[in-house]
Amino acid sequence: MLLVGDIGGTKTSLAVYSRPDRGDYPIGEATLKSAAFSDPGALVQVFLNQSGLRVDSAVFGIAGPVVHDAVRTTNLPWTIRAQDLRETLGLSNLWLLNDLQAVANSIPTLGSGDLEILQEGEFVKHSAIAVIAPGTGLGEAYLTDGADGYRAHASEGGHADFAPLNALQIDLLNFLLEEYDHVSYERLCSGMGLPNIYRFLKKAKGLREPDWLANQLKESSDPTPVIVRGAAQTEKPSAICVETVRLFCEILGAECSNVALKFLATGGIYLAGGMLLKMLDVFDKAVFLEAFRAKGRFADLMSSIPVSIIVNPNAALIGASRFAFQQLEMQKRSASN
Repeated sequence: MLLVGDIGGTKTSLAVYSRPDRGDYPIGEATLKSAAFSDPGALVQVFLNQSGLRVDSAVFGIAGPVVHDAVRTTNLPWTIRAQDLRETLGLSNLWLLNDLQAVANSIPTLGSGDLEILQEGEFVKHSAIAVIAPGTGLGEAYLTDGADGYRAHASEGGHADFAPLNALQIDLLNFLLEEYDHVSYERLCSGMGLPNIYRFLKKAKGLREPDWLANQLKESSDPTPVIVRGAAQTEKPSAICVETVRLFCEILGAECSNVALKFLATGGIYLAGGMLLKMLDVFDKAVFLEAFRAKGRFADLMSSIPVSIIVNPNAALIGASRFAFQQLEMQKRSASN
């Protein structure tokens, strides 16, 4: 009985699996608000008490760098140590993974129904694969091929410096430098990024904010879904919301191609994260791909790389469970020898 968790800055998804080949079919699952709990141990105990399930092992994908089996979460006031959590929950085994490393572990198991193709491209065998996920923050990871198949690696590339592409983006960078001492891609390609772009277009570029939109933003604790809905209106979409989403897609496309170049990810670029799933109706594929391919002498290479959005919302749980069952199988082999 394996407990799997995807701990994000906004929400935590939990599921219990009994077999490694049942990644899409947990025997119990729930989603809880992360900030409602003082620590992950309390959160997990609530889930286990409510579900009545008992587990032997656990694995958690967490938004933050995992170093020496511990992680200080990027967008939560938590410091999580594997040993402490293992003792709190009374488990035989417990592993911590970077959340994007968990998503990356799912990629070898995904089928065509789990993906929305943005660029067909041509898969190059045994080459690197990269994963980028706009969510509460901006997660990045990559996979390399080896004797035992693809292995996922964590990264904190989302915190790399934002590099503007044009005059508008230069103005955007200067605008944000008045507020932040460091402007990373996460400040733009994430749940916090969309409102940053919106404020820039409103305050620095003078795009008009309709009264109905101002009222909705005032009433909402999270401006991101309001902005997305404003861009998605079929009869009269808000111009400032449409431009916010367009600029978001342009910057995300550029960062995806940056990652593709750094890892030579001719095995494919995979976009993930709940934020993108909620933006599918307004995601500007043409703008994204134009920015993705705009790499000068490497434009042809960029045009040949497969690019997809992972539309399976349970990818992180599937990937984390795959990792944990592999670890358990290795323990069995070691014990038998």
